[in-house]
Parts: sequence; structure tokens; C-alpha cells
Amino acid sequence: MKSNATRWARSVAIVAAVSLASSCSVLPRTGPNKREIYAGSVQQEGDAFIVAVNDRVTRATAVIPALGFSDAFRNAAQLGSDTIRPGDVLSLTIWENVDDGLLAGEAQNSTVLEAVQVDGAGFIFVPYAGRIRAAGNTPEAIRRIITDKLEEQTPDPQVEVRREAGDGATVTLVGALGGQGVYPIERPTRTLSAMIANAGGLAIEPELAQITVIRGDMRSTIWFQDMFDDARYDIALRNGDRILIEEDTRAFTALGATGSQARIDFESQTLSGIEAIAQAGGLTATAADPTGVFVFRNEAAEIAGQVLGRDDLIGAQRMVYVLDLTQPNGMFMARDFMIRDGDLLYVTEAPFTQWNKTISALTGTLGSVGTVSNAASGF
Repeated sequence: MKSNATRWARSVAIVAAVSLASSCSVLPRTGPNKREIYAGSVQQEGDAFIVAVNDRVTRATAVIPALGFSDAFRNAAQLGSDTIRPGDVLSLTIWENVDDGLLAGEAQNSTVLEAVQVDGAGFIFVPYAGRIRAAGNTPEAIRRIITDKLEEQTPDPQVEVRREAGDGATVTLVGALGGQGVYPIERPTRTLSAMIANAGGLAIEPELAQITVIRGDMRSTIWFQDMFDDARYDIALRNGDRILIEEDTRAFTALGATGSQARIDFESQTLSGIEAIAQAGGLTATAADPTGVFVFRNEAAEIAGQVLGRDDLIGAQRMVYVLDLTQPNGMFMARDFMIRDGDLLYVTEAPFTQWNKTISALTGTLGSVGTVSNAASGF
């Protein structure tokens, strides 16, 4: 009787163990397998377009963030070294060709006006000449303006205008710099690169640095490296410019059978699929399926339309791009396919990995079956 009970208990335990171990739902996994991902495709009434990467797809999706200064920034001329700005201090000497002039006292024919500061609106006041626009003009231009206004009241006036000092033309630099602060625009620092160097240079890797210049209601951003590659982007500075230096914040997420599962920052301006795999620690040699490398992305309708050959898409589309590294040109496709900010790189496990897990689970479970049957035999 005891022998029959033991056999019965052992049979029940084995059947339960096999059923449990063969069920994928109880086996540990890093995520969905290829079959489950394809089951979510539009073709199978899902909500994602699954597309194999080829040359046409790589060209359509090769969208690199467009950074660069607008024409308004690039076409601004450098400030002249003698251009007067709000806050500058001028010294004026006026000679009159009479003994008793408008400004000079008795027995004098010259008048000195010292410490005449250019106000915030850019003007100065000169007696009998009135309110003169100084900002944006050179001392020579101001001299001519004052002369023209005074000669209507005194014969043949002679005017000298000197720039004594000034702190009106400044820019503000903040962010990843050697020295943040407010800096004056001077002869050696009238361009963006010169001003950054004057502030101690970058405190981050140049390849990842972005420069944002805010001028009034205008704002433009550029890669630091592009400023040296193209002299047009080394723009002339203007009073009140605010300059922000910051590190690139783009990142992608790596999951599945890769060396690491994490949010990974970009290490360059452009990042290919093969570079992203490398940054994630490569494919796990004992688990990864090289035919199942997926990139999940919300794609703009315009780009998705080009990829799918459609013109009826509205709004962002859920796209899943498939990289098969085992194809003859698979590595080239992965090299040419561009990863973008917010992408999810997911590598599925190879089928044999689940089989090994099943065998391991079954082996371990059968060991437990022996324990159960031994316990049953003790009744």
C-alpha cells in the first residue's frame, strides 16, 4: 500500500514539475522574446510598426539634431574698439572762436566737460547742443554731431571727444566653464570663442559641449566643436548677451541581453546602432540573439511616412526597428543606423537560453520531486 502511494506521489510531482518548468511564464527572462514583440505589430492588430533596417531606412531615419546660430547671430558685425556703449564715460573739450562764448567763461575760449556718462538709453547731454545719441557711434561721429549743433549758435566751434572708461558692454557666462561671471567686451574678446577662452575655457569634454547664446528675445544653440570647424559660428558678441555652456543631455536606454541594463548618455554628437551596443557592454555572449536587436522609438509622422512609404499617418508613430547582425551586411546596417535621444535598445535572448532555463528548472524541480517522494514513502 505504501509503495503505491509513493509511486502515485512521485508521478503527480513529476507531472507538475514538467508542466511548471515548461511554462514560459514562470521562467526568469530579461523581457519579451521575438515572437511576442512581433505579435504587437500593426500587421497582427498591434499598435507598433516593425521594420527591418535596410539602406533606405537608415537614410530616412538619419536625423541629427539641428544646432546652429541663426542668420541674425551670424551676420552681426564685430563691435569696433572705439564704439561707444551705454555706461561709457566720455570727456569733451569745446573751443569757441570768440572771447565770450556760449560755454567758456571770460577770457577763456575752451570748455572741458569731464565724466560725461552715456545713460542706459545711449544718450549724453551737452549744453546748447542738447541730447546727443552716443551709443553705437564712434567718438569722431559724436564730435561731428556736436559740432553741427553748436555751429548754429557760435562761430566755427571745435570739439574733441575722448572715451575715458566704460563698463556698459558686458556678457554673462554661466555653466561648465573655468570661471563663470560677467565679462566686459574688449578688443581681444569681441568674439564668442575668445570670450570663452577668457573665462577659463570649458570644464567638460569639447565633443559633448553645447553653447547657447541668448540675445534679447533670440536664442540659438550650437555644438562647441562646430564653432571651430566653421568660422561663421564664431559670432560677434553684443552687450547683454547671456552665454550658457552645458553638456549634451541626450541618452538612450539599453535592456535585455546586453552587458548592462541602464540609461546611457551619448558620448558623441552622433551615435550609431553598433556604437550604442558597444556602449551598453556588447551582446551577452551566453544569452543574446544577434538576430533580435530591436530599437523602440516614437517616430515623427513625416519620417515614419518615408520609412513605411505612406502619406496618411497623423502624429507620432510607434516604430520598432530590427537589426539582424547575422546578415552579410548586418554590421554595416547597425553602423549606419542612427540612435536618437530617448531610444530604447533591446536585445532578445536566444531560444536556447530559455531551453537551458527550462532544463535547469526541471532538473532542480526533479530534485525536489525526489524529496517529496521520499517524504511520501515515510508515511
